[in-house]
Amino acid sequence: MLGSHSNVATLSIVYADLRRIAEFCDDDIVLHTADRGASGGPAQVVGKKAVLDKELSLIRLTGETLHMDVQHIIANDYFGAVLGVLRAHHDGSAVGMPFCGLWRFRNGRIVEHWENAYDASALGGFLTGELASASAWLSGGQTDVNGAQARI
Repeated sequence: MLGSHSNVATLSIVYADLRRIAEFCDDDIVLHTADRGASGGPAQVVGKKAVLDKELSLIRLTGETLHMDVQHIIANDYFGAVLGVLRAHHDGSAVGMPFCGLWRFRNGRIVEHWENAYDASALGGFLTGELASASAWLSGGQTDVNGAQARI
């Protein structure tokens, strides 16, 4: 379900093409990475160019297969939340990982973003080729709360 607030439209555009994120960011945006630095990368990325570079790197890591399957967006003048499933291919495997992106806005510009993957460690393992740590999320391996296979 999508709402009608202008920040919903902004988030819809960003999730449709992460390459466009810088168009909507404040110069001093802060992005809190999904694993908060646990994999040795930064816990935060600061600045419009650094955030764009981080998103472009994620797209490259997935061989341009990254797709954010958005299910719900809600936003007002101050905050936004996006629920969906991140889908990607890497080294011959596919992943489907639920996510919740949280966003903070000021004057219609993105000033802060928190990435939240359902299992950030497993997603990191998938992206770095450590498939054993991501095995539950690969190629239909994950089941939902009702025992049905998750759609990847």
